[in-house]
Amino acid sequence: MTDDLTVATERVDDIPVLLSHAQKMGLPDLLDEHFPVHGNWAGTSLGWTLAVWLTHILSEGDHRLNQVQDWVAQRLQTLQMSTRQAVQALEWSDDRLGIGLDALSDGVRWRAFERALNRRTVRVYNLQRSRVRVDSTTASGYWTVTEDGHFQFGHSKDHRPDLPQLKVMLSALDPLGLPVVTQVVSGERADDPLYIPAIEEVSESLEEHGLLYIGDCKMGAIGTRAFIQAHNDYYLCPLAETQLPQELLATYLTPVWNEEQGLTKVTRTALDGTVEFLAEGYEQSVVVSHEIDGRMVSWRERRLVIRSLRQAKASEDALRTRLRKAQTELAQLNVAKQGKVRLDDVAGMRAAALAVLKRHRVDGLFKLAIDEHVQERAVRAYGDRPARLEIDRRVTLQATVDEQAVQATVRWFGWRVYATNHPQATLSLHQAVLAYREEYLVERGFGRLKGKPLSLTPMYLHSDTRATGLIHLLSIGLRILTLIEHQVRTGLAERQEKLAGLYAGNPKRTTHRPTAEVLLTAFKGVYLSTIVMGGQLRRHVTPLSELHVKILSLLDFPVEIYSQLVGEFPGPAG
Repeated sequence: MTDDLTVATERVDDIPVLLSHAQKMGLPDLLDEHFPVHGNWAGTSLGWTLAVWLTHILSEGDHRLNQVQDWVAQRLQTLQMSTRQAVQALEWSDDRLGIGLDALSDGVRWRAFERALNRRTVRVYNLQRSRVRVDSTTASGYWTVTEDGHFQFGHSKDHRPDLPQLKVMLSALDPLGLPVVTQVVSGERADDPLYIPAIEEVSESLEEHGLLYIGDCKMGAIGTRAFIQAHNDYYLCPLAETQLPQELLATYLTPVWNEEQGLTKVTRTALDGTVEFLAEGYEQSVVVSHEIDGRMVSWRERRLVIRSLRQAKASEDALRTRLRKAQTELAQLNVAKQGKVRLDDVAGMRAAALAVLKRHRVDGLFKLAIDEHVQERAVRAYGDRPARLEIDRRVTLQATVDEQAVQATVRWFGWRVYATNHPQATLSLHQAVLAYREEYLVERGFGRLKGKPLSLTPMYLHSDTRATGLIHLLSIGLRILTLIEHQVRTGLAERQEKLAGLYAGNPKRTTHRPTAEVLLTAFKGVYLSTIVMGGQLRRHVTPLSELHVKILSLLDFPVEIYSQLVGEFPGPAG
C-alpha cells in the first residue's frame, strides 16, 4: 500500500524582493496612517492590500483589478510568509481594490502621504536633494468626456489627438529620477501653469529651498522663473521663442558668426576614457524683472548660448535630404508623360515649383529659372483637313540649390539659449549643459509609467476618481523600481564590481548599471513546492543562485526572505 502524494507549486519569483522593499520604504504603515478606511473594513489592512497589489503589478506588468484575486490565491504561502499577514484571496476582489483606489484619489490625503513617504525615503536611503526635474505626460484612452472630468481632448503627447486624455505632472529627484510629487490634472490643460503648483508641492514635501529645478521650455515662462527666484530656488531651462524672439537670438549669435565671440567646448568622458565633444557655447547675463504677488522681483539671469553638435548635424542632414527630394520632384516637372497635366505657362510652372518647395520645407533655398519656348510646328494634311501651322508652347524649369541661402539657414541649426539664476561658481556652463542633458531621467520614468512594467496605458478604468488613484498607486511603483535600481548601481560602484548572468543567451555579459526590470527578472523561476506524503508536510524553495545572493546583498536584504517561505504561519490561511 502506497501513501498518497500531493504536490502544490507556487511561483515565488521576485515577490519577496518587492515586498521587502515595500516594507523598507514603510509603505504599508504609511498608507494605513494617511488613508483611513470605513469601520466595516476587515482583514488585511488597506496598506498591505495595496502593497500586495503593487507587487502583482510590478511582477506581472498588469494593473487590471480582476487579475489580482486569482494571482493571490495561487501564492498564499509566499504572500503570508513575506508579509506576516493572514492572507486570504477574497481580500483582493475587484470591489476591495476599487475602494483602495478611491482612497488614493483623495488629493489632500495623497499630498500628506507623499510628503511623509518622501521624508522617510530620503532618510532611509540617504538621498541627496539638490536637483529636481519637472515634466508632464499624457495618458489617452477610449473614455467618455464629461464637463468637469479629467478625461478631455487636448494636445496629445501620445500622438492621439482623437482620444480623450488626462495629464500627469511628475517631479523627480536627481540623479536617480525618483518621483517626489505626482499630480493628475485634466487633459486639456496647458503645461505652463502647472509648473508653479508642482514646485510649491516639492518645496513643502522636501521642506527645502535652494533646489535647482530643471525643465523644458514650457518651464521658461517669465512668471515661473520669477516665482522660483522669489522663493530662493534656482532654475535651468531653455527659452522658447515667446521668451526669446529670433531677433534677440540673432544678436546673441552674430558675434559668433563674425568670429568675435569665443566658445567654450562641452565634453563628456565615456567609461572607456574617450572624450566626446558634445556642444559649444558662451554665456552672458541680463537683468530680468517681473511682478510676483504684487511686488516687483528683479534678478540677474545667466543666458547660456549653446550649440549642440549632434542636433546641428542631424538638422543639416535632414535639410540636405529634403533638398535632394525637392530637386528630384522639380526635375520631374519638365517631364511630359501620358496622364500628366502639361505645364505650358510660366505662372503654372512657378506655382507647381513653389508647391514642391513648400511641401519639403525648403522655401527660398533654390534658384528657379523658368524659360518659355515658342515655335511653329507644321501639321500635314490629313483627310479633309488641310495642312496648317500650329504654335507649340513649352515651359522648362531649371532648379539649382542656392548654397549661400542654405549656409545661412544651416548656421542657425543646433543653437539654443538656456536660462538659469544659479551662481556660476557652483554651476558652470559645462555643468549646466550636462545637467540638462540628463532630462532622459524623467522621460525614462514616464516610459516606465506608461509601458512595462507599470502599464498605465491602456487604462481599463473609466472613473476619474479611480484613474487618479491608479496613477498615484503606479507612481509608488515607479519609486520602488527607481530605488531598487539606484541601490544596486550605487553598491556596485562602491565595490567597483559588475554583475554577470543577467542577460539570457549571454551569461558572460557584465554591467555596472543594471535596470530594475532586469534585476527582478533574474528571480523568475524561483518556486515554492509544498509536498504532502504519508500525512507529513514538507516545503522546498528553489535554491538561490550566486547571482540572486549578490543582488540581495546589494539591496541589503538577507537570503532569509526566501528561505523563510518554508515555515509555518500561525494565522488563518485562505
